[in-house]
Amino acid sequence: MASETPLLFVPVGSNAARVFGMDARDRACRLATNAGFECADTVSDGRPVLLASMGYAWDPAWLKAMRGRPGAVLTLGGRPVMAHVTGDPSEATCALEQGEALEGFDALDAETTRLNYAELRKRERPFVLRLDPANPEPAERAAYDAAYKGVTDVLTLYLWRKPAFYLTRWAARAGLSPNFITLIGGILCALAFYLFWQGEYWLGTLSGFIFMVLDTVDGKLARVTGASSKWGEVFDHGIDLIHPPFWWWAWLHGLAAYGRPLEPLTATMVIWAIVIGYVAQRVIEGLFIKRFDGMHIHVWKRIDSQFRLITARRNPNMVILVGALLFSRPDIGLELVAWWTIVSLIFHAVRLAQASEVAARGQRIVSWLEA
Repeated sequence: MASETPLLFVPVGSNAARVFGMDARDRACRLATNAGFECADTVSDGRPVLLASMGYAWDPAWLKAMRGRPGAVLTLGGRPVMAHVTGDPSEATCALEQGEALEGFDALDAETTRLNYAELRKRERPFVLRLDPANPEPAERAAYDAAYKGVTDVLTLYLWRKPAFYLTRWAARAGLSPNFITLIGGILCALAFYLFWQGEYWLGTLSGFIFMVLDTVDGKLARVTGASSKWGEVFDHGIDLIHPPFWWWAWLHGLAAYGRPLEPLTATMVIWAIVIGYVAQRVIEGLFIKRFDGMHIHVWKRIDSQFRLITARRNPNMVILVGALLFSRPDIGLELVAWWTIVSLIFHAVRLAQASEVAARGQRIVSWLEA
């Protein structure tokens, strides 16, 4: 069926810039293909097409925004950047090549338009900027920042955001795939488990810390190079979802070797509080997504996004454990993680109940990012 035919994407012009080590035209095509377009070198007669000037770097979010706007032109400073053409593309192609204003199209101003990134849990103005062949770093930084989730934990959002940029750029230029980065991270994750099990907490923390940084790098590398895949997503998120309880179990086991074992009853209560609390929170998140049209519980109200910074997930829990380890009390650290898991579980359970009550009164549950 014609409606199932992907929209054509055609780069216009050329650019010698190498963004993340990739030819600008090749990267644009990979981003477009990853967004569901069919990339081609030339337009096809009678077929709608999204034309994109290679003189600019842009957020992939614009691809999705422009796909649903036939007859629209994305502009920066009045100059055309992209045009969704349904008729004769010759005039639009010429305008994009020459950087001249395109008449007869609905203008979408890149300097003022804001979009909601549902998958990245943020709302902001997607970037568009001139792509300088002699200095592609501004485009690389903008693309990296655009790939970052707006709602996540405090370590990911603030501590290693900049270091992960340089690692992402290095990995891209070295030709490493996101799945390879995930594999290396998975090995380090398993090594951290082993070291925790042996009571070697500082070495385990170092291995786990590197893994956590790589857990940021692999996803950003996939997005900035257009290399996202279903398998990669399952591989990455599968590791993220499964490993935390095993880390806390290993941490508990290592307390004996470290010389700070918990009493058997206390140890049982602590580990079950952490594991059951972790699983229950994940279930609550899933129920919220299913109940409210795919919306994450962390983006309902601003307080939910703020609590996501510190909620009892892997990274905030590691902050608690390392803080206790500084005082040579990994046992107290694990007990604190158990208590924080219970607090976080209660918070999310209450938020799910509150949202359900609001919906029961006939009010629509809308993310504060869309307000």
